[in-house]
Amino acid sequence: MRALTWHGKQDVRIEDVPRPEIVNPTDAIIEVTATAICGSDLHLYHGRVPSMREGDVLGHEPMGEVIEVGEEVETLEVGDRVVVPFTISCGECWFCENDLYSLCDNSNPNAEIAREVMGHSPAGLFGYSHMLGGYAGGQAEYLRVPYADVGPIEVESDLSDEQLLFLSDIFPTGYMAAENADIDPADTVAVWGCGPVGQFAIQSAQLLGADRVIAIDRFPERLAMAREHGDAVTIDYSEEDVYHRLMELTGNRGPDSCIDAVGTDAHGTGLLDASDRVKRSVKLEDDRPYVLREAIRCCRKGGTLSVPGVYVGRMDNFPFGPLMNKGLTVKTGQTHVQRYLEPLLETIEDGEIDPSFVVTHEADLGKGPELYETFNDKADDCIKVVLTP
Repeated sequence: MRALTWHGKQDVRIEDVPRPEIVNPTDAIIEVTATAICGSDLHLYHGRVPSMREGDVLGHEPMGEVIEVGEEVETLEVGDRVVVPFTISCGECWFCENDLYSLCDNSNPNAEIAREVMGHSPAGLFGYSHMLGGYAGGQAEYLRVPYADVGPIEVESDLSDEQLLFLSDIFPTGYMAAENADIDPADTVAVWGCGPVGQFAIQSAQLLGADRVIAIDRFPERLAMAREHGDAVTIDYSEEDVYHRLMELTGNRGPDSCIDAVGTDAHGTGLLDASDRVKRSVKLEDDRPYVLREAIRCCRKGGTLSVPGVYVGRMDNFPFGPLMNKGLTVKTGQTHVQRYLEPLLETIEDGEIDPSFVVTHEADLGKGPELYETFNDKADDCIKVVLTP
């Protein structure tokens, strides 16, 4: 079958690889009908995530049709149309029983590698390094889905793939980020990063009743999308000082909640940003924490910092003193996607949101390498890529 495979820094190829087979009786095989490139795939593209191997199949935002099920699968049948979460969860451990699906104790067969780095292992993920399971990803014609009774959600409506696909990751991720922001009806929420997760964090903050959402980025097309679809006030950080603008907008109080939807590859301005770039280049730090520093500085006293942006390791000059003295609450983590699938599907089916607004590029899977480059370069006003195998 055809699949997009990883071969090192900025080297993604379309290749023929073996078609997946049932390995365990709880597996299902799906024929992928749509798959997307995620912003976090760019961390792999840049070589930021350890334990990738040449030839690994990429992708963690797939949907499709079930074509085979293992003998112990009870909830799916051949022919079902399903969206597959990027998190792989057993459904039986303490974490899954407490709806903390991305922290599953049993789905990462390479848990020892993760324990060496983090102390404990989170759940396995599709197409996201051998430290997180070594599972083949969904940017392919077919996908093996472990623990098939726990992950995929069957969809019976006639909504398009583009309307449903983002239940696999970025819609629940943006929603959990907004939920973690502890939004009250009178709150002002600031969102750093207007990429796909940021767009859904903005929309979710509105769904959860925020009085005002302020979106921060430097790309005009992303800021325009935030204004048009998220009713957000926008700040172009390449033209305005973010701290002073946020203080002006909030009467010097600061936003009640701040969401970092950027993560490890944050761009910034000034000496600290230059220092981060140098330190990363000589491996003195793994992440560029520019957005985290700015969000901690800007957030109101006693406010909440929500971090859906992906970080991979160590960072320098992290302002823990201001965070502590301002009494901020920090919430973060990979998304517990299974927790949100049914309620967010209802918001789509009820017409409260149409997630397809974020799609800017659609193409055949074979165009994947070219579109990785386009997405990475933010060229051609590219915000979200959907591929059809």
